[in-house]
Amino acid sequence: MEERWDIYDKNKQPTGRTMKRNNWTLKDDEYHLTVLGVIRRPDGKFLITKRVMTKAWAPGWWEVSGGAAQAGETSYDAVLREVKEETGLDVKGAEGGYMFTYKRENPGEGDNYFVDVYRFTLDIDDSDVNFQEAEIDGYMFATTDEIKAFAEEGIFLHYDSIKKVFE
Repeated sequence: MEERWDIYDKNKQPTGRTMKRNNWTLKDDEYHLTVLGVIRRPDGKFLITKRVMTKAWAPGWWEVSGGAAQAGETSYDAVLREVKEETGLDVKGAEGGYMFTYKRENPGEGDNYFVDVYRFTLDIDDSDVNFQEAEIDGYMFATTDEIKAFAEEGIFLHYDSIKKVFE
């Protein structure tokens, strides 16, 4: 069964229509919804993952867990699913939650989206992480300074849009 995404208007309200996954035919005032789940340990380090080299976009770059919300799925359910799929971690019931939303507009490209950003605090170590090898080529528990250094190298996705979650 093909994955479908809900289409939202410019006010982040569902239109009642859906689109096929990665079918970039959205009009300029239409959006899909994505989520990012930032995992912070009590010691202040963050779980970041490295994208596999076979990814078409940004191979080998560092990021936090995330992806598109599926049709009918709430933002919160989407972030729980994405974090679990990519890292094996269950953040349901973890301290933290929704922080903010940003909007990405790509006029004329058919790929506009909202990004709901969450931050969860979990007391975890290497034995808790079970990453998805088809998507992720490794992970690390990084300090804010290490994440900033990756961003300065130009190899950390979304940093400028989400940097306040690392404060």
